[in-house]
Amino acid sequence: MAITITETAASRVAAFLENRGKGLGLRLGVRTSGCSGMAYVLEFVDDLNEGDEVFEQFGVKVIVDAKSLVYLEGTELDFVKEGLNEGFQFNNPNVSSECGCGESFNV
Repeated sequence: MAITITETAASRVAAFLENRGKGLGLRLGVRTSGCSGMAYVLEFVDDLNEGDEVFEQFGVKVIVDAKSLVYLEGTELDFVKEGLNEGFQFNNPNVSSECGCGESFNV
């Protein structure tokens, strides 16, 4: 399995990287947080770390560290607009439950 990114999300990430003026891609990770245990982390990547896995689609690289990959295997990163709200959405098949606010999840 792998991490995938939709064309809409890839376009958004490419625009962010272009505006930023540098960067290899976007890091997708997890950290301990919230009421359900884990939260997603997104950050720009300028240099790869040892053990990073790189997944590329639509010309955009998504970088995941080995520890996070266990929780993110098979995840699709999307970008959605709902009314006035917009943001990245994580379609993670490993999630067993999410908190009510949608900020954290459990596997």
